[in-house]
Amino acid sequence: MSSLDSPTPEPAVPTASEYERMQASPEFAELRRRFRAFAFPMTVAFIAWYFMYVLLSTYAVGFMSTSVFGNVNVGVVLGLGQFASTFLITWLYIRHANSRLDPVATRIREELEGGSA
Repeated sequence: MSSLDSPTPEPAVPTASEYERMQASPEFAELRRRFRAFAFPMTVAFIAWYFMYVLLSTYAVGFMSTSVFGNVNVGVVLGLGQFASTFLITWLYIRHANSRLDPVATRIREELEGGSA
């Protein structure tokens, strides 16, 4: 028998009051705290890093044009660092979400949907 022959039961659709109850729960508060503990500091750090690059590019032209090797200067290295840091932050967030957010979010979803996931 294929999976097409036996339909999967639809998860229960939570009511507005169930969503409100879950939003007020300690488990949901912990999920928000874990998300914010990662997202806010990382956002501040990246914005500071980005604006430092922009300000250096504007006001420290001599420094940014300092040759590192060949035709590659400090500005190019820091510019490529912007891309690298974006990928690094993405990778760090995925690790954080997989280990610290998704398990809690899955438990919350399963509770709201009546145990089906």
